Amino acid sequence: MTDTQPQRRHFTRIPFDTEYRLITLDSKNEWSGKLVDLSLHGALIKRPDDFNHTTGDKLKLQLKLGDDDVRIEMDVHIAHMHEDLIGLECEHIDLDSMTHLRRILELNLGDPNLMEREIPEMISIYQD
Repeated sequence: MTDTQPQRRHFTRIPFDTEYRLITLDSKNEWSGKLVDLSLHGALIKRPDDFNHTTGDKLKLQLKLGDDDVRIEMDVHIAHMHEDLIGLECEHIDLDSMTHLRRILELNLGDPNLMEREIPEMISIYQD
């Protein structure tokens, strides 16, 4: 890809209004805030005030769905940080969380064919 070509995202992002919890792998530090958007491959969050990590750091992301105990949990690393936003890339997600994530995306995309094109791409990334 040259500098003049626009970057093309592999995964469709959807705005999603929920709170997140971001936890260090040793569970010693935790932050919370607002999710900006979500995709099959990660999330964009608002940066917490006291956040002191850098690109590449590994964390656990938890998203609470509604008033019940349904959650999406994924192991992530910091892909990029810009001003007050942090881009998180998913490294691992369990089957239950993936099922919930897929359902949210299907409901918000409105095009089931789009989701069917993205899932094989996601699987190939995790197999590499």
